[in-house]
Amino acid sequence: MGDESTISPKDRFLTVYGRKPVLEALADNGLRVDKVILADTARGPGAAEIQRAAKAAGVPVQRASAHRVKVLAGNGKQDQGVLADVLAPRMRALSAALADRRPPSRVLLLDGITTPANVGMILRTATAAGLAGVIVPRRGVAALDPLVVKASAGVAFRAPVLRCGSAREAAEMLAEAGYGLYALGASARTTVFDVDLPQRAAFVLGGETAGVGPEVGELVTEWLSIPMPGDVESLNVSAAAAVLSFELVRRAR
Repeated sequence: MGDESTISPKDRFLTVYGRKPVLEALADNGLRVDKVILADTARGPGAAEIQRAAKAAGVPVQRASAHRVKVLAGNGKQDQGVLADVLAPRMRALSAALADRRPPSRVLLLDGITTPANVGMILRTATAAGLAGVIVPRRGVAALDPLVVKASAGVAFRAPVLRCGSAREAAEMLAEAGYGLYALGASARTTVFDVDLPQRAAFVLGGETAGVGPEVGELVTEWLSIPMPGDVESLNVSAAAAVLSFELVRRAR
């Protein structure tokens, strides 16, 4: 089973597309852009501006067919013939994080969350709350694409993303490493506010419609709810992640 600990290029870079986002990435001194890919059909002032900005930042520009740029961007309408690969310095394999002398004590595990906006907002919230890891599996979760970056308002570049194959694989690795596995479920009696947590804990956030899947659910240590006195059945998963993340901040204080 083992986690693929060798990081693929997809697990080192996040891609942005469109003239304005690429120019913003090139102008941001806090980001390291690996390369810019410009469609061979891109001409005129816009393309010249991109090339000037890339040269000023010391970033190589590669030419590719317009079709290739669309494929790489994963978006047929809004790439404007240009994309950039931006280094994500805190992104690494889950296996590497667990092998650390001091592995992260609190992590989130995304299971079946397929809406890029939710993944982006969770990355933004978890980073703001100072969490040391958000596990984003390669399968079953929205790809870390420009829509996720946009939803995170650019925070995704700096988020502590941990990669592995699947949520089930992550759950097995976490259990083996001594983590308690907690999942959010509306009917759980124990709440996020009164659960006693061990030194290491991972919190599973389930998909928008099905919630936490059975493959991960069978490994859960305890289910937790967010008490809602009002007449609402459930929270959006990114809102639930925010409640949980800042409850962890409150405890740490």
